[in-house]
Amino acid sequence: MTEQIQNSLRDSKTARWLALVFVSLTLVAGYYFADVMSPLKSMLTENAKYAWDGNEYGFFTGAYSWLVVLGFLIAGGILLDKSGIRFTGIIFSVVMILGASLNYYALTDTFLDGGFGYDFFNSFMKNYNPSVKLAAVGYAIFGLGIEILGVTGSRIVVKWFKGKEMAFAMALQVAFGRLGMLWVFWQAPRLAGAEGIVTRPLALGILILIIGFLTYLVYSVMDFKLDKQEEIDLSDEEEDFKLSDIAKILTNRAFWYIAMLCVLFYSAVFPFMKYAPDLMVNKFMVLKEVAGDIPSYLPLGTMLLTPVVGLFLDYKGKSASIMILGSLLLILVHLGFAYGPASQSFAIAMMIILGISFSFVPGAMWPAVPKIVKEQYLGTAYSLIFWIQNWGLMGLPMLIGWALEKYNPGVTEQIQNGINAHYDYTVPMLIFASTGFLGLIFAFLLKAEDKKKGYGLELPNKVA
Repeated sequence: MTEQIQNSLRDSKTARWLALVFVSLTLVAGYYFADVMSPLKSMLTENAKYAWDGNEYGFFTGAYSWLVVLGFLIAGGILLDKSGIRFTGIIFSVVMILGASLNYYALTDTFLDGGFGYDFFNSFMKNYNPSVKLAAVGYAIFGLGIEILGVTGSRIVVKWFKGKEMAFAMALQVAFGRLGMLWVFWQAPRLAGAEGIVTRPLALGILILIIGFLTYLVYSVMDFKLDKQEEIDLSDEEEDFKLSDIAKILTNRAFWYIAMLCVLFYSAVFPFMKYAPDLMVNKFMVLKEVAGDIPSYLPLGTMLLTPVVGLFLDYKGKSASIMILGSLLLILVHLGFAYGPASQSFAIAMMIILGISFSFVPGAMWPAVPKIVKEQYLGTAYSLIFWIQNWGLMGLPMLIGWALEKYNPGVTEQIQNGINAHYDYTVPMLIFASTGFLGLIFAFLLKAEDKKKGYGLELPNKVA
């Protein structure tokens, strides 16, 4: 048995890094579609065919987390621990494609001209466009799929890289995901064009999701071979995991500090990125066709820096300290966007700093989780953190959409009537800064708890 494990696929550098590439390609596809609407907000508002206002866009963006916060993500994490990586990943790759397809259909001329489902979605919540409601349903289904795939991806890295280059591998997986974000911010508004045909980038996103599904099938073959080599019996794993283990996770104070840092930090980044291109149009006077260019500096910087952070964590440690530093930088950026000059150079600098922050905190946070919970319920622990995170991802976009309309009365109507009006983003940016400040508090609490309990968060991840 020992000889089998020593000679398994995970001990081959080529095999384990290749497995990471296949899974990461699936996640790239998911992250592309997750942000595909972000650089299109101005087009959705200005184009009379869609005519989405700030509240409707916030409603749609918050829909990403609807099914997640209802508990389906936790169920997915339990399914992952009980049924395994292959089954869970394949099922929810298909879920992503189904949700994305509904999102796409909601914005097609076929639906908008009274096609299948239009009358039903026009029969309730009359203050929202039918396209908004159907797109939100599709985005909610897609959001559940990508969130469970994210949990599965983290679990895969632990399976193949524990005791090896785990933080570096997680960092590279994050960097791959940011590639999808970079691509969509740069490419989606250009593909939509000056005429604002938003279905073009959505259609490309569905094609990429299908390719990602195929790469996951290839990974599944490798995963099956690894399990066979190491004689892993899924029935044994089912006996090891018990529902009562959830209580062990929820009574762990360090788990809650990480979870709260996660929800607050990510709520100040991902919802912000949904509005960042519109911020560039309204404060920094960027053309809407290239509105995603400056926000793309965040994923570009993150792609380059996150692997470096991962290597540092593997060999030097200091995870808790890096989370504190990243949280401080986040607050600085949002205050800068609130009160800084309307200079595009300044905006670029802020996005680069935000990219550094976004390398520090996730790069240090995700590899820290296996240090505070047992591996047998690691999938459930990750899913609980993602579930808590999604309360923020659901609520913050809706709050920001409300704030835009509340503190910019009449601006949406002026824009839709062809008047050259602009949103003031000061209040939304202060909301994001406040969220970041609360996250900083939990980063300090996590470091204090680590010092008290000796989890080793400040120690290197790599073992000899």
